[in-house]
Amino acid sequence: MSGNAATPENAHTPENAPGDSRRWTRKRMVVPALLALTVLVVPVVATAASATPEAPARVSTTAKAPASTTAKPTVVLVHGAFADASSWDGVVKRLQRQGYPVVAVANPLRDLGGDSAYTSSVLDGIPGPVVLVGHSYGGEVITNAAVGHPNVKALVYVAAYAPDQGESGLTLTGKFPGSRLGANLVTHAFPVPGGGSDVEGTVNPVAFHEVFAGDLPKSRAAAMAATQRPVALAALGTPSGVPAWRTIPSWYLVAGSDLAIPAAAERFMAKRAGAHTIEIKGASHVVMMSHPDRTTDLITAAAKATS
Repeated sequence: MSGNAATPENAHTPENAPGDSRRWTRKRMVVPALLALTVLVVPVVATAASATPEAPARVSTTAKAPASTTAKPTVVLVHGAFADASSWDGVVKRLQRQGYPVVAVANPLRDLGGDSAYTSSVLDGIPGPVVLVGHSYGGEVITNAAVGHPNVKALVYVAAYAPDQGESGLTLTGKFPGSRLGANLVTHAFPVPGGGSDVEGTVNPVAFHEVFAGDLPKSRAAAMAATQRPVALAALGTPSGVPAWRTIPSWYLVAGSDLAIPAAAERFMAKRAGAHTIEIKGASHVVMMSHPDRTTDLITAAAKATS
């Protein structure tokens, strides 16, 4: 036997046959490499599995995270006579920038009962708390519409009527001197469903700036006069029902130079309702247009106080 005779170990190893020594060396190197790769792959697969929705650790971390903010109440704005929902534009923009949901109601201006019922139907469709705001005749509407709506947390009157039971806008205006609206009202007949007619009124365009919007530029007041919406006179003369302000906290903005609803009447109604009140000296009847910042501040104060 020569010195190259096979040992018992390699005598039964075909891979160690002549010419295959390099293949055996490569296999001995590959096996440890595969084992090492397996060690690396297993944790990666485990990590990927833990990222699936079934992994308790991930679910508990995200699903139970507390909310960072509290939902804000919806602000519902109701315009008054001789105006439309665009009169709230400046206030709407400011409220939306602060994250408040806003609905500006298209008040029909036909009769107090129907207008209140329509606004009440809008409230029916709003989930969560509401801050209900009215301007001018819109104050009469919110006084009646809010009754029976526990989600209405605050009433805000902006140079608005806040009647007690049995009162109307016309009777409240007549109790205090200073209004120039009646003398500058232009009336028109309009048809009613079922036949016949009723009477509606608009503000004489010649006097609109002075009576209605004295602290706005004349050009803007002229555009408002041209686009004003008439109100049925019966709506202004209809007695109000049980007032919501008796049970719902209220806020009031008095327009100090109002020539439509006398400022003295506004102060009287605000005090009677126990409202949180501010007054802006020199402000006209459309104070929410001439002072949108102050108006918005009052509405957000009501929202924060009742949240």
